[in-house]
Parts: sequence; structure tokens; C-alpha cells
Amino acid sequence: MIYEFEGRTEKEAIDRAAEELGLEKDGFDVEILETQRSGLFKKGFVKIRVHTDKPVRSAGAEEDEDDGESRRREQRPAGKPVYGDPEAKNEFEQKMIDFMAGLISRMGYEAEVSILFREDRKIGIKIESDSSSILIGKKGKNLDALQLLANIYAGRLGREDMRVILDSENYRIRREESLVRLAYTVADRVRESRSSVLLEPMNPFDRRLIHTTLNDIADVETKSEGEGLYKQVRVYWKVRV
Repeated sequence: MIYEFEGRTEKEAIDRAAEELGLEKDGFDVEILETQRSGLFKKGFVKIRVHTDKPVRSAGAEEDEDDGESRRREQRPAGKPVYGDPEAKNEFEQKMIDFMAGLISRMGYEAEVSILFREDRKIGIKIESDSSSILIGKKGKNLDALQLLANIYAGRLGREDMRVILDSENYRIRREESLVRLAYTVADRVRESRSSVLLEPMNPFDRRLIHTTLNDIADVETKSEGEGLYKQVRVYWKVRV
């Protein structure tokens, strides 16, 4: 499905899309349709197009009374992720731990699986293994594949509302820092050469990080190119009028 949203900034438009569709911010792909930067006599404006294959709900959709009550008991209040308690707190968390441990074992590797963090409609699962480099894979593709299976399993447990994030060796944080550095480095190259650079194929979360990082650089623009989940981001010089 395709939806369009507007906001004063890209972040505001994405936040609005996530709230109205009932999805996590890293659960859909974003295409920037129009950007108007703020100036002395005009306000900033961003229009985005959201692509998702996941079922969406309206912000005011009502849940089944019994099911909704059980979910509210399991969820924590919205806010920052809560770290520090790796043991399963409920049946859902234990089943997710057992599923990931069993899956990795059937792949032929040993690993310890625990809860990394808890957040409203999101849970982090930590994988500790001597084979972490294999489980992460090149550019995190193996970890992304395992994460996809984890979210499919969570849906089969009746928790389509819960987003599962897998991490190992703090790969997600290290990857984010690396992408931010890459974005600024490429932006400098583009500004010097006044040309464009096409980055490697990335998943929706990584692409959005590139877009957001460079959104406030006046003479640089970004856009996603390609089809499927792993698209490429082109960073190009914007001619000033």
C-alpha cells in the first residue's frame, strides 16, 4: 500500500505516518516527494510517500476488549527503551527467546539469546555467540534475515503490533555511526564535484538514516532508486536558483 504524508520536517512527516498507520518507524519505506526548506518568509515543508506491505490500522481503531487488555499489561509506557533486565518477563518474550535460540542452533551455531531492551510496541533481542560475525553477515544482511523471521514468528503468536529488533556485538549502533560518517563524507564529495554519488543497496532503516542526516544540508539532496527492499540512495548536488 502507498500513503502520502506532510510535515514541517522529514522527521515530523515520518512521525505522523507512523502514528496514523500504527507502524514502527523502521517498518516502512519512505520516499521524499517534495522538500521546501525554511527561510526568512516561509516555513519548511516536506511531503513523503510511504510504502508498506504490512497491515495498517487507523490511530483510533479499537481492539478486542480482552485482547487489548492483555496487551496493555505486557506493554510498557511509551518513552525511551528500558535496558538492564535480560530475563523473559512473560510468555511472549520467552517464546521469542526460545525461537531464536532454536533457529540459530538448527543453523549449526551456538548462541545465548536474551532480552536487550523493552519499549512500547518494540522489543530488542540480544544474540551472543562466538559466530557473531557469521550471524551478522555482510552489511548486516544475515541479521536482517533473522530479524525478519523473528517478526514473522511474533505475528504468528498474535503480536503483529510488536516490532522485534535483533542485535549482536552492538552491530546496530556501530552501523548507525558508520552510516552517519559515510553520509557526511559523501556529501562533501558531492559538494566539491557538483555531481552525484550512488550508494550501495541498503534496507529501509539505513536509507532513512542517510536521508535524515543530509536533510538540513542546503545544497545536497537525496533520493532512493531501485526496486524491492534493498534500494540505493543517490546523493546529488542541488543547483541553487
